[in-house]
Amino acid sequence: MARSHGAIRPASFLATGALTLALVAAACSNGGSSSSSSSSPTSPGHGATGAHTQGTQASGGGQAEGQGQPQAQGQASAATLQRAYVRVVRGVLPSVVEIKTSSGLGSGVIFDNAGHIVTNAHVVGTSKRFTVVLSGSSMPLHATLVDSYPPDDLAVIKLTGSHHLVPAKFADSSKLQVGDVVLAMGNPLGFASSVTDGIVSATGRVVSEPQGEGSPGATLPDAIQTSAPINPGNSGGALVNLSEQVVGIPTLAASDPQLGGAAAGIGFAIPSNIVTSIAGQIIKSGRVTNSHRAALGVRVRTVTGASGQPVGAGIVSVLAGSGAADAGLRAGEVITAVGQSATPDTETLAAVLVRLRPGQRVPVTVLKHDGSKATVQVTLGQLPGT
Repeated sequence: MARSHGAIRPASFLATGALTLALVAAACSNGGSSSSSSSSPTSPGHGATGAHTQGTQASGGGQAEGQGQPQAQGQASAATLQRAYVRVVRGVLPSVVEIKTSSGLGSGVIFDNAGHIVTNAHVVGTSKRFTVVLSGSSMPLHATLVDSYPPDDLAVIKLTGSHHLVPAKFADSSKLQVGDVVLAMGNPLGFASSVTDGIVSATGRVVSEPQGEGSPGATLPDAIQTSAPINPGNSGGALVNLSEQVVGIPTLAASDPQLGGAAAGIGFAIPSNIVTSIAGQIIKSGRVTNSHRAALGVRVRTVTGASGQPVGAGIVSVLAGSGAADAGLRAGEVITAVGQSATPDTETLAAVLVRLRPGQRVPVTVLKHDGSKATVQVTLGQLPGT
């Protein structure tokens, strides 16, 4: 499947208005079994080689001094990078599995020797039972749902029975830097155990997924942007560094509505620190007990004005005992800003809240029933777990 950047409704637009994000999981067909791997080491610089051809030659017509050294160094660097790719693929690919549901397929990452597998919530959808195929195998295994947490688009399933498994190692995603080389491993378009490469293009992105079949949509904080190609079927797989560690779980790919296809080189992954926190809670308690995410304590919907344009997030209901209730917010009022950030719709409100923290006190501007505006101080609560 594939998801969109902007908020919780389908086909939400990026800030530029040019791109959408698409879920990259169960929308692809259940067929396909071939495997592929790709890498593109940087070629040696051309300028250095050309400069040496003009160097001083040894007496007697000998070879130009230093000629060939830059080329040899470049070839050695490319060979070293290629060996690193091969080592990482051999080390991590056995930890990446194919997950099949009644509606399609996606990918997953083996979390521990007990048979827990972490994947995307939109991969599992509403399913409770799954077929899992390990890397390098054609034997179908059975798995059941442990729990799903759609706000972070994560889920954990568990294999039934005992199996020889290779759990993945997870990195500290807070140490990622723009420019780090990463490999994306998964089952795109049903091509099992495929690998693509790229770099970390940005960190700390806030991206929003649209609603889809079995998925309510979500706003994801601190997402990793990568140039590694992410295609339908990659969702729930592994984004891996050259130390053979999982740094993220691929979940979104950008698409360009004007071109009617994928926007190459723009994909997003959930950082490993969020993955290990949420998956660890699900495995330990059977549910998420601490989301680490701020919440107002209201249910909202987008309200449009007379012009048909969105004017704010209308409060449908207020949770008793929440920060919103304590601040006097009421159903029927419209939230137009949080702090200095305007909130013309529910998607924008969600994007603002993911950058805040539970316990933080923030000014919330609302349009009241009589048409007047008021600003109240709200102490943010925590987004409920499952």
